[in-house]
Amino acid sequence: MESVGAYLRREREARRMSVEEIARSTRVPSSSVERIEADQFDELPGEVFVRGFLRAYARALGLPPEDVLARYTSSRRVAWVTPLPITSPVRPARRRRIGVAVAFVLLLILFTLALSIVLRPRGDDVPQELSSRPAASRGA
Repeated sequence: MESVGAYLRREREARRMSVEEIARSTRVPSSSVERIEADQFDELPGEVFVRGFLRAYARALGLPPEDVLARYTSSRRVAWVTPLPITSPVRPARRRRIGVAVAFVLLLILFTLALSIVLRPRGDDVPQELSSRPAASRGA
């Protein structure tokens, strides 16, 4: 099977059109038209532009653009890469917040427990001088 560039060149020459005429009618630079005819697609701006150039070139020659694009696709065998989904950083941050909240609540409970132990009133541990009850009633 003939390459897409050779096919377009042959069709252009059969219609007795120059590269400059194609460049003017398609608004594609003549250097890009020459690269298309030489099958140097890697030297063109990008896949989207190449497809647009080929579509315009086919219309300028009166060819069905779908046929030219199908010929290009079959000759290139471009590997379409599906990008991997990006995981959201929100979930690890949410887990971290929950862990911090749980740690804070546990520290608050421990602090309250320690404070209650330290400030607990002690009946028999109070020295006699500070106690309001008389010493005689304690022994009974």
